[in-house]
This record gives sequence, structure tokens and C-alpha cells, in this order.
Amino acid sequence: MSRVVHKFTRRVPQWEPRVTPVRLDEATPAQLDALKVTPSNTRVSAYVLTLAHDVESLAVRSPLFNAIMYDEGGMSRAERELGAIAASMVNRCIYCAAVHADRHAKLENSTEITDRLFAQGADAELSPRDAAIFTFARKLSEAPPEAGPEDMSALRDAGLTDAEILDLTLSTALFGWANRLMHVLGDPVRPEGTA
Repeated sequence: MSRVVHKFTRRVPQWEPRVTPVRLDEATPAQLDALKVTPSNTRVSAYVLTLAHDVESLAVRSPLFNAIMYDEGGMSRAERELGAIAASMVNRCIYCAAVHADRHAKLENSTEITDRLFAQGADAELSPRDAAIFTFARKLSEAPPEAGPEDMSALRDAGLTDAEILDLTLSTALFGWANRLMHVLGDPVRPEGTA
């Protein structure tokens, strides 16, 4: 038996879909073609296999995800992950917050920032640059969005270029969408007896 997870952690829970994922051995040629461009390119997750039911959307989603999160230039990968973490925290997406906090910690070779964010939320003490990034992404993720000109000024004052601000906006917006889709399609769970 499993239970739904209710707090943020870097330990990535399992994600259990409510819809039966596509089985690779039963996938159509169009589904297999779309599945070749999964974000990690290492394995096909239950989430991506669930998205394969809508092959046209998956064929567009995966390249878009890869371009926003992994393209070179612009904002660093760790900072894009920080935007994803902020969006996931606002949207209470336990699974995405864990995945992107884990990636951020690995990219930074430190858990300090994610430890602070998960312990203190918006009150976490961060460097001026990280604080501006997290605050903008958090405010942009609110419904309705609360980000305004003062947040853009804070990003520029922290040294972000227009290209970096665009990367942050895209990574944050991507997770505003992805978090909500994950909530509808499944749940983060941990086996009984694990913290």
C-alpha cells in the first residue's frame, strides 16, 4: 500500500498515473516516434508514457521541454531548475519540486539552496541573484501572476540579461503547465513506512 506525499523533499517519489500508460510493446509507430524525444533520453517514465496517449501533443512537448531546460546559452541549467522549483512549490507539485531540487543540488554540488527553500519557503535567505530568480518565478506562478516591473528591475539589478530573463520566464511557465498536468494525471507516492 502507498500513501500520497505531502511535503517537499529532494527525494523523488514514485509517480502513479491515474490513466494506464502506453505500453512500449503495444505503442503505435506514431507513439514510438514521439517517445524517441523524451527529456532525459535515458528511460521512458510512466508520465511520458501516459502523455503518449496524445501523440500530437507529446511530439511537440518533448522538444519544447528540451529546448527550454537544456539548450546551451542564456541562463544556467541550475538557475532554470530554480525557476522550476519555485513554480512547483507554488503549485504544490511534490514530484516536480523533488525532481528539480535534486537536479539543482547535483548541478550546484550542494543542497544548501534547496534545503533553505524547503525549510523556509519564500523567506529563505539566498544570494541576491538567486533571491531575485526565485521571487520572480514564484510571483509569476501565482494565479493571477503577481510578478511586476519591480521584479524585472530586481532581476536586472542582480545581473540577469534579457536572454536569461526570457529563459527564466520560459522555464517557470513550462512548469506552471507541467505541474497542473501532473496533478490531473497522477499522484506522487511513497511506499508505506518511508519518510
